[in-house]
Amino acid sequence: MQSAIAMTTDRPVTGTSRAGIATVLFLGLTCGVQMSDRGLQSILSPAIRASFDVGDAVMGALHGIAGILIASALAIPLARLADRHSRKRILLALIAAWTLLTLLGALAPNFALFFAGRAAAGITEFAMIPIVYSLIPDLVGERLRVAANLSFAALMALGASAGFYLGGDLLALMGSLEGVGWLGHLEPWRRTMALLALGGLPLMALGALTLDPPRQTSASAAPGAASLPGFVREHLRQVLLFVGAAGGIAIAVQALVPMIAMALERRYAADLGSVGHTLGILTFAGTMLSLPVAWIVDRTLRGRLGPRARPALMGTATALAVPCAALLAFAPTTSAALALTGAFLLTTCIANALIPTMLQDLAPVALRARAFAAYSFLIAAFCAVGPLLAGGISQFLLADDLLSAIALAAVPPMALTLVCTALWCLRPDAPAHAS
Repeated sequence: MQSAIAMTTDRPVTGTSRAGIATVLFLGLTCGVQMSDRGLQSILSPAIRASFDVGDAVMGALHGIAGILIASALAIPLARLADRHSRKRILLALIAAWTLLTLLGALAPNFALFFAGRAAAGITEFAMIPIVYSLIPDLVGERLRVAANLSFAALMALGASAGFYLGGDLLALMGSLEGVGWLGHLEPWRRTMALLALGGLPLMALGALTLDPPRQTSASAAPGAASLPGFVREHLRQVLLFVGAAGGIAIAVQALVPMIAMALERRYAADLGSVGHTLGILTFAGTMLSLPVAWIVDRTLRGRLGPRARPALMGTATALAVPCAALLAFAPTTSAALALTGAFLLTTCIANALIPTMLQDLAPVALRARAFAAYSFLIAAFCAVGPLLAGGISQFLLADDLLSAIALAAVPPMALTLVCTALWCLRPDAPAHAS
């Protein structure tokens, strides 16, 4: 694949090259590998909890504060650099940092250092995604932009599901290799995490071959387009409804996804390997099934409903997700709980599918990476609440009944999404910017 020096141009991307498509696929693969450590950490959570002798509330903080909130906050200045300098070089540096920090996390001797290591590794993951979404409109033509966004999301989902699906198997494999190799003295969960870190090495080599495309700019761009606070003030209502709608569903999703494996193991004495396989399939299937739904809605209803189409889809899917989460507390068997989890993942994936496209339409070109990073931070604040709520309710209110705590943490925040999408549909604003 060819390489190009990053520069600014007034010429819009009208076509899509094979190198551009290959770069999008590589970026999806890279972020998928990084996202896999979230599913993997969920499967490893019981072993991590036992190793460091901590409670559910602390594990909720690990998944929420370390894994999301701290990471997304520090990703914002990295995104600012990406709006001004070579995005390819910054992405390569982030891949290298993730590899090193994931390995260091596997070697941490105490929970405080492990927590810090996971937060630092999360920074690289959160910084990658807004930079990639700022790149996609410059890599492919407008006709393929939604398809490229959804393909990137599908590859991330494949990585996240692989972390769930393979987590139990990798843990068992590492347990059988006690004393073998230079990491053989470590606990199996540590060796499993170290193995994942090594996946960053081939990605750095492949990343050197990808495109670093020129940025699009608009000749009619407003003089104040480079000011993110000014842009937010100008479109405050639209921004608040956008963040509120996405934030409510983010709390619900993060209350469930990082904690569900531990909850199922605890209530039903379920085998983590089998649970991981099923969660991996459900995570991937939910995303893959949601993509054609989102694409069809975008292609057909957008012409009829205009700006109401996307918030209407988000609200409808969220309304379907509410009973799935609520019934988890009463699930009689592991299979029933997993079926409800699958339905919840599918409906919430549909609710979230078009968010990147909506933000690309909303944000000016000069602010794209920063807009995605700022949005990621705001959503991360919501996401961090999810596992904290679930863990805190479990430990302090429900005597470690984590599955019921997940239901209690997930259902109420979805009301925020329903309110925001309803207000959005009542008075939809036209997109503030479209590229």
